[in-house]
Amino acid sequence: MERFVYFDLETIPSQSPEYLERVRGKIKPPGNIKKPESIEAWLEEHGEQAAIDEVAKSSFDGGRGHICTIAWAKNDDDVQCFHAATIAEEKPLIAAFFNALDPYHSETLVGHNIIGFDIGFLRKRAVALGVKLPGPTTFPRDPKPWDKKIHDTMVMWAGGTNRVSMDDLCDILGIPGKDGFDGSMVADAWRNGEHAKIAEYCADDVRRTREIHKRFLAAGW
Repeated sequence: MERFVYFDLETIPSQSPEYLERVRGKIKPPGNIKKPESIEAWLEEHGEQAAIDEVAKSSFDGGRGHICTIAWAKNDDDVQCFHAATIAEEKPLIAAFFNALDPYHSETLVGHNIIGFDIGFLRKRAVALGVKLPGPTTFPRDPKPWDKKIHDTMVMWAGGTNRVSMDDLCDILGIPGKDGFDGSMVADAWRNGEHAKIAEYCADDVRRTREIHKRFLAAGW
């Protein structure tokens, strides 16, 4: 029987005060604001929020952001979930997931948009934190849409150049979707200490991914 590892991760922006300070120093007003006094007034009114908004984008950047949650399941096993309530817990979280992968038996990684996001983010965080990567046959470094060891449900449905959200795909396939909480809310929830909520959301995404994937398998994928 083929071995599938369904997984998903949740990310948050950089928590580095030094990085926020560097971003503050680079914020500039729109190009149509020229006068020194107008520039100063704009920075006074909008500069801090502009810096915060720029740092928020780092939740999509494996070099700056952090992984706060990884959930996974092997075939029909129960979903496992590791969550980092502090940044110090990110490194052991990643190591624990890598250790859960089997280096001796072939496993196929399955997830939604894992080729475009999750695998690359994990790879960058591992390098940044000094976590040893599994072998390339266990954890491909830079997989392509046609890689047989990766089943990316977004690519499987939309093709290599198009996109479909997990929620839309669930709706199409008649699978219960998200319940009002989504990835855009993770950073605020983490900041507010709602760690159990994030973990359950991530675990539910793994369950949804597994149900989507089973539809492809039933169709002869």
